[in-house]
Amino acid sequence: MTLRKVNISILIVAVVIFLLVIHHNFLSLSDFLRRELSDPSPLGLQPIDFIPAAPQRLTDERNDKEISVVIAASDERLGGAIAAMNSIYQHTKSNVVFHIVTLNDTVDHLRMWLRSPPLKNMRYRILDFDPRVLEGKVQVDPQKADTFKPLTFARFYLPNLVPHAEKVIYVDDDVIVQDDIVELYNTPLKPGHAAAFSDDCDSTSSKVAVRGAGNQYNYIGFLDYKKETIRKLAMKANTCSFNPGVFVANLTEWKLQNITKQLEKWMTLNVVEELYSKTLAGSITTPPLLIVFYKLHSSIDPMWNVRHLGSSAGKRYSPQFVKAAKLLHWNGHFKPWGRTASYAEVWEKWYVPDPAGNFWSQAEHFF
Repeated sequence: MTLRKVNISILIVAVVIFLLVIHHNFLSLSDFLRRELSDPSPLGLQPIDFIPAAPQRLTDERNDKEISVVIAASDERLGGAIAAMNSIYQHTKSNVVFHIVTLNDTVDHLRMWLRSPPLKNMRYRILDFDPRVLEGKVQVDPQKADTFKPLTFARFYLPNLVPHAEKVIYVDDDVIVQDDIVELYNTPLKPGHAAAFSDDCDSTSSKVAVRGAGNQYNYIGFLDYKKETIRKLAMKANTCSFNPGVFVANLTEWKLQNITKQLEKWMTLNVVEELYSKTLAGSITTPPLLIVFYKLHSSIDPMWNVRHLGSSAGKRYSPQFVKAAKLLHWNGHFKPWGRTASYAEVWEKWYVPDPAGNFWSQAEHFF
């Protein structure tokens, strides 16, 4: 009996040790898979500020679910980014965290502006974007080097900017939000889709009153169909394009499909083969997105990207329609901070004065 008890005890100990080893290996495998799912952080995308702790009363008033919003903030357009964030923050009770992507020489100015009273309780992270991450992927015309905006490519690196989020919203700096952004965040994405955009052909903007904006509503406006590489993709030239200035991204799917690497591939190919159209849209940011997301994206409510407000100085929409829009987008040359765009008075309601006192003079210079 004693020997049998000893054998049973040994067997129990062996089973326990075996189970512990299996458990340890399972945890190690899980950690490995999580690491494999995340893209390595590219050059320069490093957080340089912490998120301020929200006061308890605001924590109680706002919903607990964290909503990540990514926005780029260049120094000459900083007032635009500030107004966009202010409009989002003031219209929501959700726990919004802004991930502000900027260049190193803008950080001090940005920090100063974010200390303004209307923004002091806003939660944010500041991320420094090093333009060297674009080396070999973007061809810059030496005669137009001052017009090159590296921050426009920040949206290509969303998983690196917000590594722990499953879903994010990206917005350009020339927008004003007039409704709770949680509605945009809750946009359903179809299985296998890494992003949801507003299609140009079906958009409220193009149906209501968009004239003279060029052939920017289909793929031929952005891609050079004379190039064999483009023709081999078998993408119909009249396919409706989409606007990448406002979109919702499923970052889990983005990482699984390695979207960032796909975008970089088409950036690099364009440097060698010049695949983008030079006659109409003139964009170097939109074409890679159009290729990678061809018939592989979901749609957002077009009222969440009412655009072309900056296409001309004239007014395209009725005051009633502008008031009903959930997000107004001044894409085009006429920015509201330049005082020549339509509906600038709507934008100015959310503008927070520059504590350094120099934004308007910069805006008039650039726009």
